Amino acid sequence: MVSLSEWRERVAAALDETLGFWERHSHDPEHGGFFSCLSRDGSVYDDTKYVWMQGRQIWVYSRLYRTFPRFRRPELLEAARAAGEFLLRCARLRPGSPRVAFALSRAGTPLRLQRAPYSELFCAMGLDELGRATGEARYRAEARQWVLAVWGWVRGAPQEWGPPRVPGCPPRQSFGVPMMLLALGLQLLEGGGGDPQIEAVAEWGAQRLLLHLQRGDQVVLENVSPEGQELGGSEGRLMNPGHALEGGWLLLQFCARRGAGAPGAPGALGALGALGARAVAALVERPLQWGWDPQHGGLFAFLDADGLCPTQLEWPMKLWWPHAEAMVALLAAQRFEPRPRLLRQFQRVGTFLFDKFRDPEHGEWFGYLTREGNVALTIKGGPYKGCFHMARALMMCEELLGELLERGDTLDPPQ
Repeated sequence: MVSLSEWRERVAAALDETLGFWERHSHDPEHGGFFSCLSRDGSVYDDTKYVWMQGRQIWVYSRLYRTFPRFRRPELLEAARAAGEFLLRCARLRPGSPRVAFALSRAGTPLRLQRAPYSELFCAMGLDELGRATGEARYRAEARQWVLAVWGWVRGAPQEWGPPRVPGCPPRQSFGVPMMLLALGLQLLEGGGGDPQIEAVAEWGAQRLLLHLQRGDQVVLENVSPEGQELGGSEGRLMNPGHALEGGWLLLQFCARRGAGAPGAPGALGALGALGARAVAALVERPLQWGWDPQHGGLFAFLDADGLCPTQLEWPMKLWWPHAEAMVALLAAQRFEPRPRLLRQFQRVGTFLFDKFRDPEHGEWFGYLTREGNVALTIKGGPYKGCFHMARALMMCEELLGELLERGDTLDPPQ
């Protein structure tokens, strides 16, 4: 059995290797920004620049520069700054508009839109962290404007965002929207300092996320009505284990910020302590129960709450990011309230991730496996995979493992 200290060493080495891959292959020195469409060996197969991938990689570089001494290298921050300036120069559809493109040409011409607010939110995430790393307030001010614009859109403000309104189609709330607004609220509030509007964004995200816990917290539905009721059909029964797990650790961060479940205070009492316990049970442990493939191991991409076949063609595949989120969620749950089974689950998920997704020849991680655990796509990046989920998970796991080791946690505690 691998010890927690050995896991920390393994995670740290993987973080170094992962970042090195993107540093070597993804930078555009001519226009700024990053290429995300990388083949197995890192060669660029499409120079389209996806806006949310720009924001994500800006966040990773800036966060590593600011919080990990071994990554405090000027070239890392300058690459993040060049990408941030590229977004501010090119991403908006019109000057002064908060609406941004989903995809840009290499030089920055808008190519496509997305009917979701994720591009705007990841621009905000990247620029807020860039502002923290550089000390330049203008980046953080731009981030705040984007977050407040999206928060207005999802609450009914006039917008250019969203699918066309079709008579007879019931309104719905997707899990990813409140989850991302919770994430952005926590990002902008990090380090203290009161901002009532951003506090309200985080609170709204946390409360709306809880609406997706259904059937006595036994399932987490990807789509519900705005009032938190189940919807009909396969979309109403859809479950996404990765989203549930990501939402779980974000709710634990929310509790820690509000004073419950902070490091060194496991099992905190009161309403926030109860919320943390609910997050662990409903958004960490249960998704790992119903989301885990008992035959081949690994987490399914999608499931149906009634056990029917999901309509998503990729539903039985094993994707990189749910396993990365599971590792973070399990360690965050262990920090909140230590339990041996959480660390045993971490060992199981981490072993599957490192054994199945890591590329020993070229470095970095495969993203898409068959149900049986074989590599389905050899690309290292594209419109939906880039320098984010794995890098973020590895840096968070390295920090969380350090905290647990300092507290004296062990993977196989004495009986």
